[in-house]
Amino acid sequence: MSDTTVAAVVERNVWPRHLIALAATAAALLLLFRADVAAMTRIWWTSTTFGHCLFIAPVVAWLVWTRRAGLARIVPTGWAPGVAITAGAAFVWLLGDAGEVALVRQVALVAMLAGVTIAVLGPNVARALAFPIAYAFFMVPFGDELEPVLQDVTVAMVMPLLHVAGVPASVDGVLIHAGPYYFEVAEACSGAKFVIAMLAYGALVANTCFSSWRRRAIWMAACVIVPVLANAVRAFGTIVAAQRWGVAAATGVDHIVYGWVFFGVVMAALMAAAWRWFDRAPDDLPFDPARLRRPVRMMLAPAIAGVLAVGAAAVAPATSASIAARALAMPHRIALPDVAGWQRVAPAAGAVAWAPWHPGADHHLFARYGDARGQAVDWALAAYAGQGEGRKLAAFGTGALRQGDRWIRVADLPAIDGGHAMRIVTRSGGGGGTVERIVVTWYRVGWTVTGDDRSVKWATMADRLRGGTQTAVAMHLSAVVRPDAGGVPAAVAAIRAFRAAIGPVGPAVDRIVRPAY
Repeated sequence: MSDTTVAAVVERNVWPRHLIALAATAAALLLLFRADVAAMTRIWWTSTTFGHCLFIAPVVAWLVWTRRAGLARIVPTGWAPGVAITAGAAFVWLLGDAGEVALVRQVALVAMLAGVTIAVLGPNVARALAFPIAYAFFMVPFGDELEPVLQDVTVAMVMPLLHVAGVPASVDGVLIHAGPYYFEVAEACSGAKFVIAMLAYGALVANTCFSSWRRRAIWMAACVIVPVLANAVRAFGTIVAAQRWGVAAATGVDHIVYGWVFFGVVMAALMAAAWRWFDRAPDDLPFDPARLRRPVRMMLAPAIAGVLAVGAAAVAPATSASIAARALAMPHRIALPDVAGWQRVAPAAGAVAWAPWHPGADHHLFARYGDARGQAVDWALAAYAGQGEGRKLAAFGTGALRQGDRWIRVADLPAIDGGHAMRIVTRSGGGGGTVERIVVTWYRVGWTVTGDDRSVKWATMADRLRGGTQTAVAMHLSAVVRPDAGGVPAAVAAIRAFRAAIGPVGPAVDRIVRPAY
């Protein structure tokens, strides 16, 4: 197609019709999935880890704007395969909704927006907008799962630095004992938020400043490695500063510097180091319009493409509502049973309280049991008749530990009878000593028993899609670690003994939450 023909098409106002159809289709899609839009926006606004997501949409708009001259020379066309892409993304959304995985739903929502863009504007325009469309996926808040790994990496790098600096230090999981102070390498100190933000920034720089894929790969690797190293140096500096000026001054300065200055300094240093390797001029065209004039098959009118795409997407929430309506009701009253060989006992005077956190559960049960040998085990249970937003069995910040809890995870332990085991500690208010516990967690979803959070998602999805009960239960057994009574092995032995007394987890839970089934 010649430039003269393209100009004639533009004069006939083809682009405005397609843009109006795209705006109406995208608005309908966002309205249809408004709950996910609200959830994403709330995370962007309230989470320091994902604050950078607020800037992704404006950056995408800028990327499209910089391509406007080339786009004006491409003929937009409605395209049936774009409707199929939208339908496929809607099916992924349904799977994420069935498994109560917000991340999958949110990724699918952005994929649906990409699908309707392709459906209304066609494949040639989609190729021209390939990077802006792909970059839009950075609007999805992802990366929380990096925090435990980066906590361990930070500890592993900080300890040698402290020894080289002559600071006496020992480590217990994520707790570093240096001099008179204990330092927790918490999730917020793992550097995950820095790495996630640098990935988004790095991808933008890789596209706009580099042409060589090899240089882009090296740059993206640096955007991951350098922040991790810098975070370890920051943590090391905080501990050293605490030895010199006190922990209050050191941590206060650390939060200010790391939040407002450190990120900018590292980002500027990376840019300065890579500057001489930039091989893409600012005025280079991101695509060649002459190569994006291929004939298009399976064309549709833009309005029809938009209506079909929204209709295909609407099937997912309608199916989700039908699945939710099949949830089995739970009894109004349930209770923990008596256990052979164990008696209910009151907590010891002055004991530091612990309880799991499961907001939105239909039932919360908690009791302490003791046996003739002096062993004591806390049994906690949270039951859901069905899961939903704000009512999730295994969500971030819920479970054995809540976000911002006085209890902190020190380290995971080998599984106990299939349950996820971990060691947690806190500071007692009076004496200042460390109180330690072992907590073991099992989940019962439908007819599945697991100790793995990820398996909970799969089990939830399978239970819903096959028309199961949708009942979901979290069971926790916990025992205080008493150094004078055998320490960690004795606490683990007490939990094992109590679990053996109540029998297999699945039937034990079912007898509590499904007495009439």
